[in-house]
Amino acid sequence: MVTIPAFLIVAVVLFGIGTVGVMISRNIIILFMCVELMLNAANLALIAFSRALNVVDGHVIVFLVLTVAAAEAAVGLAMVITIYRNRETMNIDRFSILKW
Repeated sequence: MVTIPAFLIVAVVLFGIGTVGVMISRNIIILFMCVELMLNAANLALIAFSRALNVVDGHVIVFLVLTVAAAEAAVGLAMVITIYRNRETMNIDRFSILKW
């Protein structure tokens, strides 16, 4: 049986990879993938704590986070496609449309 610290170590590593990806990536698709990776790492930690405490609350929160992540991915991808059609680039630094 896998212990709770092992799950948490995997969650921290996944969250760290996602954070580094968000910090250094200039491609908006990779940026969205890294944000999804960070959300999944948080979900893994919630499930680990939920199983350790024998409560169902963590499972419910994970279900809600997955729902929000799916909506974020759909809306974000629609925005990326629209911006790509107008600007023909995926580089975040080239998006002057997002500036005030």
